[in-house]
This record gives sequence, C-alpha cells and structure tokens, in this order.
Amino acid sequence: MAPATRPLLLCATLMLLLLLATSRQATGAVLATELRCQCPRTISRIDFKTIQSLKVTPPGPHCTQTEVIATLKDGQEVCLDPEAPLVRKIIQKILNKGKAN
Repeated sequence: MAPATRPLLLCATLMLLLLLATSRQATGAVLATELRCQCPRTISRIDFKTIQSLKVTPPGPHCTQTEVIATLKDGQEVCLDPEAPLVRKIIQKILNKGKAN
C-alpha cells in the first residue's frame, strides 16, 4: 500500500466503525474482544448487493492486520481482503451512503 493511501484508509475505517457502532448488530457477529485474528482466509470479490452489514476491525493486540467481515443477507459471514480494490470501493460506497443521510 502506498504511504499516501494509509491515512485515507485509516480515516475510512474509523468512519465506518462509527457508522456501524450506531447501527444494529447482526446476531452471531464476531466479537471484537476475541484475542486472535478472525479472518485466516479472505476473499477479494463479492457482490455488493448481497451485503447486509460490514464490520471493519483495525489492527491491534488481537491481530496485526485489518479485518473486514461482511454479514450477508442470508446470515453468512465472510472475510474480505481489505487490500482488494473491490473491497475498498465497497467500503467507500458505504461511507458515502452514510454521508448522504
């Protein structure tokens, strides 16, 4: 990742976390208090229309990498690759949707 994009990604991540904190949590969501990474494997492509909610967990003592967990409309949870261009677009689209409200 280019050094110039890191502050933007951090800002986007923090804004998304704030948006998610004010919305309802899906049942069965992965708890942020787990002391290990929740996403040993990730996918880089997903249909935006299938996502019900999105949770972004920044790196911390529990895990050294940013984790993006999508809850799909069928209740399934999938881990998305936070570096994938499509995932970044999805996060940006959600952030822009939150600003429009």
